[in-house]
Amino acid sequence: MPNQSNSPSASAEARYSARLTNEDLAPTRQQNWSWYNIFSFWMSDVHSIGGYLVAASFFTLGLASWQVLICLLAGIFIVQICANLVAKPSQMAGVPYAVICRQAFGVFGANIPAVIRGLIAFAWYGIQTYLPANALMLVLLKFFPSLASMTHASWLGLSLLGWCCFGVMWMLQAMVFWHGMSAIRRFLDVAGPAIYVVMVALAGWIVYKTGFDGISFTLASKSLTAGEQGWQMITAITLVVSYFSGPLLNFGDFSRYGKSMGEIRRGNRWGLPFNFLLFSIVTVVIVSGTQSLFGKMITDPIETVSMVGNDLAVAIGLLTMITATIGINIVANFVSPAFDFSNCSPQKISFRTGGMIAAVGSVLLTPWNLFQSPELIHYTLDVLSAFIGPLFGILLADFYLIKRSRVFVDDLFDDTPQGRYWYRGGFNPKAIAALLPSVAIGLLISFIPSLHEVANFSWFIGVALGGGCYRYLARHEREKSAARTFAGGVAMQEK
Repeated sequence: MPNQSNSPSASAEARYSARLTNEDLAPTRQQNWSWYNIFSFWMSDVHSIGGYLVAASFFTLGLASWQVLICLLAGIFIVQICANLVAKPSQMAGVPYAVICRQAFGVFGANIPAVIRGLIAFAWYGIQTYLPANALMLVLLKFFPSLASMTHASWLGLSLLGWCCFGVMWMLQAMVFWHGMSAIRRFLDVAGPAIYVVMVALAGWIVYKTGFDGISFTLASKSLTAGEQGWQMITAITLVVSYFSGPLLNFGDFSRYGKSMGEIRRGNRWGLPFNFLLFSIVTVVIVSGTQSLFGKMITDPIETVSMVGNDLAVAIGLLTMITATIGINIVANFVSPAFDFSNCSPQKISFRTGGMIAAVGSVLLTPWNLFQSPELIHYTLDVLSAFIGPLFGILLADFYLIKRSRVFVDDLFDDTPQGRYWYRGGFNPKAIAALLPSVAIGLLISFIPSLHEVANFSWFIGVALGGGCYRYLARHEREKSAARTFAGGVAMQEK
């Protein structure tokens, strides 16, 4: 049962509006995730091909190895703090991100942030499907060179073999997802540790080949002044947060299953700073070691693994990377839109249908064109962050500053004017008024060339604008909320 004093009873659930609930959106009665399950969630997220590519791309900013290490750790500490904050309301109520959004946006207005997050999942799902598909293609070409003839012609930027591999990855992920959250949790418990073994083994192989003298913590791709280095380090820190901003926003989809906030904080602590420390060291060792071993800095882990001499080792390494990336893709970009789109029409769109909508939409975006270079990776992160930042700011401002860390679960499913989260028409105009200009400013910054360097801060700018605007617009609502909470305190405890 959701461990909160106002957890819903069976009779209360029976009164929930059919327009707002189904089996997947209702408060979960299976809050059995331990700290290790949360740890495995972050482990898969961190140790994915996409995560490695983003981290390795920092070398192209001109940073030395030790500076990249500091940036990665500083960024992940920010992510940890934000994860703990965003986890609390969903864990208290036992509901996913899309439902908790009803507090700020209204019972029907919550469809706006839900659809935005669902559409963002289109992009990320496609990207994280393409990356392991590319790894699979390398494995096939390694063992079956005759398949190279299928790579000569391309359609929409992808070869025939590329399309085949993309289709295989697409189907494998759908199969895991189709078996539900229990199967996803078990998959994560295996996928996370597996990639750990491969990345550490790859780093060990590079150190064996180059010796410790071949690992440079002062290696940089270009020379920068002290001022330029400081700015690029700040930029790299913001990009770490931007990369995790997607799963961070909908972390409530998973914290709802947590046994307690203590378990979640412990899982976040081990899954983020401690886990990321090893990941950061491994990343720096591998990328700096490729300079000594191959005469050039390689930022693509797939390319690095493919250069290992032993064919069996290459196959095992790439297949493990594929497994880990499938894991994070399911949790971050399948589960989220599954709840998000189901929230739009609970009786017509199930959890499975919602996830498949994102899976089909991801193909239409031709995601391989969004992650072709380090510069394009950073640009993609900036644009997505322009949407995610304001939503994050509004949700936190509403829960902690306006609602004073309270959730009235039954009212999340009440579409009558008597419900606490009912606004005229079911939409909270203050939240929408805070969201629209905040997103618009973030997009302007991303698309105006002269503001290119500022665009790296899109997430932080969005959080400040969205949260600040909403806090100002809803300032009087806080007073009403406090008075209403006091008046209904006894009723709340009896629910």
